[in-house]
Amino acid sequence: MKKYFSMVLIALCSLTACVNEQLISYDQVPEAAKAIVAAHFDTSQIAYVTVDKGLFHCEYDVKFNDGCSLEFNKAGELTKVDCRQAEVPSALIPEPVRVYVKTNFPNAFITEWSKDDRRWKAELNSGLDLKFNSKYEFLRIDD
Repeated sequence: MKKYFSMVLIALCSLTACVNEQLISYDQVPEAAKAIVAAHFDTSQIAYVTVDKGLFHCEYDVKFNDGCSLEFNKAGELTKVDCRQAEVPSALIPEPVRVYVKTNFPNAFITEWSKDDRRWKAELNSGLDLKFNSKYEFLRIDD
């Protein structure tokens, strides 16, 4: 029985780890995601788009020629913006986070904004990682 349970568990883990990443056209991205891209980025600068489909998730990744990337979930909600060393468009950062960064780090700006489970992370150009809860309240600094 133990052996059978272990085999089933291994098979289940293997299935959840399977990911089907493939190149897609920008037209296949959810409408909500396309609206965000069009409002804040130059769509003519899109290098490529991929979709990651797994058993329990679906994620769209839009990469730009300058290295910036955006990640969206199945519903087209933004889950990550990585502008490398450039500043993330301020309209994509919630107001409480923008105010916190401006007040406490006046010479820095956000280069990456992402959701990790129920928490949010803002990476600054100085290399500091700021953690926020789901209500965008500051939690701690990870450096």
